[in-house]
Formats: sequence, structure tokens, C-alpha cells
Amino acid sequence: MILRENPVLIRELLVNLRSSRSFLLQLAYVVFLGVVVYFAWPAGEEATNQVSPGVSQRLFNLFFLGQFFLVALVAPTFAAGSITGEKERKTYELLLASPLEPSTILVGKLLSSSTYLVLLIISSLPLMILCFLLGGILLSEIARAYLVLILAAGTFGLISVACSSFFGRTSSALVVSYLVILPLALITVTVTQTDDVVLRDFVSIAVLPPWCIAIWVIVGLLINRRLLFPPDVGSEGKEVIDEEEEMKYAVGVVIDRELFPDMLFAPAKRTDLMPDGTNPVLDKELRSEIFSQGTLMLRLVIQVSMFLSIPLMAYLLFLRPELTGYYVGYVLMFNLLVGPVFSSGSITQERERKTLGLLLTTLLKPGTIVIAKLLASARVSTVLTFLLTEQLLLAYILIPELRDRWWTLLIFLSLIAATCVTTTTVGLLCSALSRRTAVAMVVTYLALLALFIGPVGLVWYLQGYTALSEERLASLTITSPFAAAMSIPIPSSDDGQPYTPSFLGSTALDLSIGSKTLSVPIWVAYLAMTPVIVVVLNVLTYLAFRWRWWRAGMSI
Repeated sequence: MILRENPVLIRELLVNLRSSRSFLLQLAYVVFLGVVVYFAWPAGEEATNQVSPGVSQRLFNLFFLGQFFLVALVAPTFAAGSITGEKERKTYELLLASPLEPSTILVGKLLSSSTYLVLLIISSLPLMILCFLLGGILLSEIARAYLVLILAAGTFGLISVACSSFFGRTSSALVVSYLVILPLALITVTVTQTDDVVLRDFVSIAVLPPWCIAIWVIVGLLINRRLLFPPDVGSEGKEVIDEEEEMKYAVGVVIDRELFPDMLFAPAKRTDLMPDGTNPVLDKELRSEIFSQGTLMLRLVIQVSMFLSIPLMAYLLFLRPELTGYYVGYVLMFNLLVGPVFSSGSITQERERKTLGLLLTTLLKPGTIVIAKLLASARVSTVLTFLLTEQLLLAYILIPELRDRWWTLLIFLSLIAATCVTTTTVGLLCSALSRRTAVAMVVTYLALLALFIGPVGLVWYLQGYTALSEERLASLTITSPFAAAMSIPIPSSDDGQPYTPSFLGSTALDLSIGSKTLSVPIWVAYLAMTPVIVVVLNVLTYLAFRWRWWRAGMSI
């Protein structure tokens, strides 16, 4: 009954796997991997016998890391809305009132959200076998890699379903899922990609499977109990939560709208009339919209992100100050995960609540609405991200090596601010072009991966296998804030030389101006390129929203 005759699983699979979008996405994914293998494949009839084992091993590692982080980023987008979607569509109580057992609902939601992701992973297996033909890779390594990927897909998906059962909105479940999954993903990559072959195989085969099964059992029991005794049924009048009542039972961080810095992203509710000239959409978004479901999600985001920043601060800032760029990378990764949650649903949620038509037919101009959505999303994600820079400020005050280079702090803060604006703008554009919030989030994360992480992975792979110089390769990373953060020179306490990550190659790129060639740091190119990208994306968002506004006017 749980698998063969599970109506929830059958319905979800029929809807998701029979759509043309699923076939196109799988085709694009396989074609992209095929292109990577094609350009990495050695030329000539006898080249496969002459290729170095490092080429195939590097390609194998690129495939594994790429697919693993794809699982870590995409699994929550599929699973975090599995139960919150029922709540948002007002079908949650009908599902619980059906004769289905909670275990049947859980298995159906989990498998339906993970099946397509596992299908994408398995579809890459033939291309991975081609890497085996190059030599230097054992079949046992390929089997171990796919075992880790499938265990990760199941674990991350189940955690996301658990978050979906505890929250009322997909955005809240998604951001908490990422905060839980991110440290698990980093730990898993660290222990499964170590150079110690014995330790790597032992962890992948003997340690990881039982731990994943234990997590599945514990989390599954928690979800099953919550579905069996649901505390959030009865949706009448419960869409909006009384914050004063919620704060009486809040544990840990408490958000007070009257105090700094809470007032920056959660201004107090308005008790008087709006002054003339106030943007009503912006006022509504900041004071009511984001916090109508309570502050639990925001409190968890702040507490978990601060908890993770403590050990990172101790090692990356105080013990190894030359690795300051890595801590900034953690802050950037936090914004990469959290920023799109607030922006990619800005317009699609209006459509899902059937209020987009009303919004488009008001006296407000399209530009006013777009600016309000952009500022509201950017304000919340930016303030939450900059809360993690307190540790950075403390390090620059206490550590002499950093204090002597105080100007690099301004560059780091500028990189973080530029990234916050970029993630919000990309999410808003995808929200204007999509019909569903889940689709907008997936597209947003894929676009940000292509902009931020893809160039770094491409440069890391091409090093040593192309005739291009390191400076030419560095020009591919001008859209990546991670590469920009690593390119800021922080001298090592051992020899006084600036630290350069091995995967970056060069911290500067060659810029040709006429007959002259200038060496420009990556962070300078990134800060110069970001405003152009943001302006172009905002113009596209405005045009997309204005087209919807015109369509709404024609239908009246």
C-alpha cells in the first residue's frame, strides 16, 4: 500500500514526470554533462592510452562535486513545498482527513519529491562510465560516488519534508532546510573527498549508510507523529499569527520591532494612516507580509547562522587570518541560499493567492510595484546577511595582520552588499517570468550557480589542461563573488606573502586596452561588472512585469 498503491505518490509522479518541463530539464542536464565530457575527452585515436590519470580523476571529481551540490541545492526546492504547498492551497486538512495513514502520506511526498532528482543522478551514469574508459578510476569509486549521492538525496529530501511539516509557507521551510543541510553537505564532502583512500572508503561505505538510516528513522518518526497529531489544523483565522502571543513562548532569539537592528528588517506595525507619497506595496511587504506567519523562521535563521559562524570565525579569522576570504565566502553562501527565498516568490505568490490581477489593476504604476518588491526583499536578506559580519569586524579590531590592512574590510563589505543586490534582483526577475514559486526558486538557484559557482569550477578544471594563461582563465570569474573574495590580498602570518587558493590560480586578470594590457584584480572587475548586471536584470524585470500589467489592463 505504501509504494504500489500510494495515491499521493502516483498523483505527484504523474503530474511531475509527465510534464514537458521535466523532459526538457533532463535533456538539458544530460546535454550539458555530455558537452563537458566532449571537451575534456583527449583528441586522437591513441590519445586515451596517453592521457594522464589526473585528467580522468579531475573530471570524475568535478562530476561528483557538481552533482552533490546540485543535490544539496535542488533537493530542498523539490521537497520543502511538499506539505506547505498543501497548506497554501488549503488542501492540507482534506489530505489529513483522508483514510491514508501518515506513513503513506510521508512516503508519497518524499518519493515524489526525490524521484526526479534521483533520475537526474542516474541519467549521468553513462557519462561517468566514459570517464572510467580514460583510466585512473576504479568502478568501485564510481559505485561509491553514486551511493553517496543517493544517500544524500534521500537525507536532504527527508529533512526538507520535515521542515515543510513544521512551517506554513514554502519560503520558511526552504530557508530552514538550507541552514540545516549546508553544514551536513560540507561535512560529507570533506570526509568523502579526502586524499586518504582507506578513510574515504570506510566513511562512504561503513559510516555514512547507517548514519543516514538512523536520520531517516528519527526524522520519519517525527513527521509521522506530526501528521498523526497535527497542531496546525483548522485554517480559519490562523493565517496570521499574533506576534505578541508568539513571543510569550519564544525560545532563544526574540525579535523586537522597536529595537536595533530588528527595526531594520522588521519595522513596527503601522498604527496610523500612511503619509502622502508612501509606497503602499513596500509598506505592506515590510510591516506585514513577510511576518504574517510569525517570526519562527527568522529566529531560526539568525540562531543557526550565528551558531555556524562561531567555529568558522575561530579558525578562519583568528587562527588563520590569511583565510579571511573563506569566511566571507561563508557569508556569501548564506546570502546565496537565503536571498532568493525572499525575492523569488515576490510576484508568483501574488499569482498563487489570486491577488496579482487586483495588484495590476490598481492606480500604482508597474515601476512602483517592482521597486517595492525589490527593496522589501533586498532589505530583509541584506540585514540578515550583514548580521554575520559582526565577527569580521571583531577580527579586524583584534588581529594585527588584519588591522594593518583595514581597507580590505571595506572591500569585503562592498562585495557582500553587491552580492545581496544581485541575488535579490535575479530572484525577482525569475519571479516575474515564472508562474509558480517553486519553479521561480529552482530557476533562481540555477542562475546563481551559473553566475557565482560555475566559473570557479570551470577555472579549477581547466588549470593545467589549456594553453590559456592563469590571468586569461581568471577573466572567466568576474561574475563570481567567491573568486572576488579570494582575490583580496591578505598576507600570511608565516611568510608575509598573500595567500592565493590553489583552485583560483591567479588573483588578477588581463584587460586589453588598445595595445596595452593591464592587470586588474578580480575583485575590482567584479565590483565594476555587478552594477551593469543589476541594471540589466532590473530592466528585464520591469519589462516583464509591465507586460503582465498591460495584459491585465486589456482583460478589463
